[in-house]
Amino acid sequence: MSTFGAVRSLQRGLEVLQAINCNNGLRAAEVAKIVGIPRPTAYRLLETLEGLGFVIRGPSEDTWRPTLQTKSLSSGFRDEDWVAQVAVPQMMRLGRRILWPLDLVTFRDYRMAIRESTHNISPFSVDHGMVGRELPVLETAGGRAHLAFVPETEREQILAGLREKLGTDAVDFHEDGPLDYILAKTRELGVGFRIKGFNARTMSISAPILSGGRPLACLTMIWIGTALKVEDALRLHKEALVGAANSISAELARLAAEHSAE
Repeated sequence: MSTFGAVRSLQRGLEVLQAINCNNGLRAAEVAKIVGIPRPTAYRLLETLEGLGFVIRGPSEDTWRPTLQTKSLSSGFRDEDWVAQVAVPQMMRLGRRILWPLDLVTFRDYRMAIRESTHNISPFSVDHGMVGRELPVLETAGGRAHLAFVPETEREQILAGLREKLGTDAVDFHEDGPLDYILAKTRELGVGFRIKGFNARTMSISAPILSGGRPLACLTMIWIGTALKVEDALRLHKEALVGAANSISAELARLAAEHSAE
């Protein structure tokens, strides 16, 4: 390859990395459009960057995100990206073990955003294309887990915003009971839960992934409501779900300590 060709390839590779770093997950076609290169070229560059450890491909769809190795490009690298990278291997292992699908959700702008999912590998999934969807905070197990385990001041700020958006009754009363009861029960169980609510076909439980004493994300197990009672799901799967969330939390703490020492 000529010197000019090598420099041009490096330029394109850096442009691809920068595009990934500045966006919350991109498909190869989107990268190609942003950078102005053919889609096959974008794939080759993404696979090269993946081999070098700079980007990672999501397991549930063809989207790419930055890894911890891009910490020098910190303007686009957030704690949620750490969670997605560290959580995926744990999610895949747990998903293959329990078979029910798992979602990794984070709180964003008064919604719960699905960052990663194992619906694609679950034989029992009734939903597809979940990554990128935004779900209601108050009607989901992950949203309830987030609210239950954030510091009180932060929780009150979130609830004040939700009351302004939705109205007091929509915030304080739900099919599963009053919000105060739901949050107290969540703290007692150690996981959020949804028995009734926005999706009548399914139920769910969700364990918080903690960083610095507050939820950074939540790991949610979803199952078909007619297949398991919530009591059976808690008995059979809560320990494994909480264990996976705790393992992710511990790995995040280890990585944070390593980076602070550098």
